[in-house]
Amino acid sequence: MKLYYFPGACPLVTHIVLEWIGKPYETERLTPEQTKEPAYLKLNPSGAVPTLVDGDFVLTQSAAILDYLAELNPNVPLIGDTPQARAETRRWLSFCNSDIHRTFGLVFGAPYFSGGDEAMAKVLTAKASDKLKSMFSIVNDRLNGRDWLTGQRSVADPYLFVLLMWADAKQIALPGLENLRKFQQRMQADPGVQAALKSQGLI
Repeated sequence: MKLYYFPGACPLVTHIVLEWIGKPYETERLTPEQTKEPAYLKLNPSGAVPTLVDGDFVLTQSAAILDYLAELNPNVPLIGDTPQARAETRRWLSFCNSDIHRTFGLVFGAPYFSGGDEAMAKVLTAKASDKLKSMFSIVNDRLNGRDWLTGQRSVADPYLFVLLMWADAKQIALPGLENLRKFQQRMQADPGVQAALKSQGLI
């Protein structure tokens, strides 16, 4: 099994899950330029990361990869053991992937989406940052009395952790969200998280 990634980008979520699973895997670090080369585009036509290769099976899109790994390794409980538990995991995974991550796209991509207009880029960044704060507040409320998003460790938790890393990197202030910060500290102390961060040169 092989994971293609950029350091600190969303493939870090999969990297953490691979560590939690504990089976052999390999990684390949890419540059943005390499994702546009013909060899990689054969694996991932969108020219993005992550891409996971498992034998002859090639899978893209973080949510699909995380769901696949969880289903493939039922001995490591990361998705839930009932329909309701699995739905809960997928709900929070979707919120991280489709809502929070998507909004970060406006922060990271403000120069592109503004067409190079610096004033518009600042407005996009500010509006997206405000939206992110409101969504992180929802997650903070969810974590009240819980160590994990669903009540037990799941594939949604490393996604939230990486999103919090991005918030800190972009200096998006999240005052008063103590449940989130406690969650972040627990994740930072996790051996699998530490191993993935170290492998990507982030610590």
